Amino acid sequence: MSYELELFGIKVVLIEPGLIKTNFVNNIVAAKKSQDPNSPYAQFMQDVATSFQHMLEGGSSSDVVAKVVLEAVTSENPSLRYLAGKDMETWMEAKTSMSDEEFHNMMKQNLMK
Repeated sequence: MSYELELFGIKVVLIEPGLIKTNFVNNIVAAKKSQDPNSPYAQFMQDVATSFQHMLEGGSSSDVVAKVVLEAVTSENPSLRYLAGKDMETWMEAKTSMSDEEFHNMMKQNLMK
């Protein structure tokens, strides 16, 4: 999209926040069938919710994202991509130094703790 819109003087930026301390987990609406104890997803959903809640404890404040957004929209020559949060910076660093399979396994392991 950035290539198409650049012709019209429109710059596209991607804001990529990591885990931000919000009530996000408390507001998740899961499919009813996934909550059924007989569902193959029931334990998976419970494990992910628990891991996500634990990971959010070390998350960034929403101020971190707000500052990154402000930087992006006030820049005369904005970058395409902005990372918001130390966890996102760490993940992107890992992504560049790992194969896709290694990164996938690392993220899966973090979510399934």
